[in-house]
Amino acid sequence: MKSKWLLSLCLIPFLFMLFVGVSLKQLTAPMPIETPSKIDVFYGDSVYKVAQKLKEQGLFQYPHLLIWYARFTDMAQKIKAGEYEIVKGDTPLTLLDKIVKHKVVQYKVTFIEGWTARQAIEHLQKQDGIVTTLDEDSYLSFFNGIKGFENYKTVEGWIFPATYKFPRGTKDRTLLRRAIFKMRDEVDALWPKRAKGLPYKDKYQVLTMASIVEKETGLASERQQIAGVFVGRLKKKMRLQADPTVIYGMGERYRGDIKVSHLREYTPYNTYRIKALPPSPIALPGLDSIKAALHPLENGMLYFVAKGDGSHIFTKTLPEHQKAVKQYQLMRDKKNYRSTPES
Repeated sequence: MKSKWLLSLCLIPFLFMLFVGVSLKQLTAPMPIETPSKIDVFYGDSVYKVAQKLKEQGLFQYPHLLIWYARFTDMAQKIKAGEYEIVKGDTPLTLLDKIVKHKVVQYKVTFIEGWTARQAIEHLQKQDGIVTTLDEDSYLSFFNGIKGFENYKTVEGWIFPATYKFPRGTKDRTLLRRAIFKMRDEVDALWPKRAKGLPYKDKYQVLTMASIVEKETGLASERQQIAGVFVGRLKKKMRLQADPTVIYGMGERYRGDIKVSHLREYTPYNTYRIKALPPSPIALPGLDSIKAALHPLENGMLYFVAKGDGSHIFTKTLPEHQKAVKQYQLMRDKKNYRSTPES
């Protein structure tokens, strides 16, 4: 009896190690998946719930092993809610590690330079994973509710064009706040390094100028020169006469072309009528356009006209400009003409 008792006692550690070895082999074996899948872990879900979901999806047939491991390693108390991706090669343990470290699925949204704020917000709200909380009537109140932005009359110009990552369930206002803070930080960093003698009252006017440059530029290499033309005009109290500002002032009335009546019409954004910058930006300015507005190429050029290939002819005097207009606009081949390059 004594020998049998001792034998049984010796077998216990061996059987335990055998159990551990078999369990780890199952837990570290890749799950049967060829194309990426997802698993949702909700607030309050336990490791038992996660293991059951894997079994229901046919990915792991031994949920009790995952439960045992998670509890034994104290990972069961660290489960975090979110949407997790399961890819080929993932094992139950690599998935558990993702859940504990909160490596959730990341979605992307890109805001494009030259878009209006409205276009950017509407694009954002169409993205999978975004929770819509704002409408056109609440854009401004949301923006004015951010500290430091209480007195602005529009969010235009303050959304930094870039690609942003976000997890499912992110509110539109949360991501917009990130984009707004990003724009503020970029301008704050560049403002102290600006060229001397610029005709801007504040950083907001830099964004306004940058947005006009953004809309007028067909070639990146011309940004500083176009900014230089507009800065030179402001210094001489000349009208900017920038078509994109007219279009912005027309709003939804714009139908693809500008008539003489539109140029004569007074709006706060019609720079054929006002001798100043418009009251706000007209689009999302990119970083290069902001830099151009802060470091314009001032070489006496006061006019430019599109050649039709995306580039411009820059001139110093009105007679030179009128000659360029005749050459490149009035005599142009309307069928093949374009003011910006083909993408």
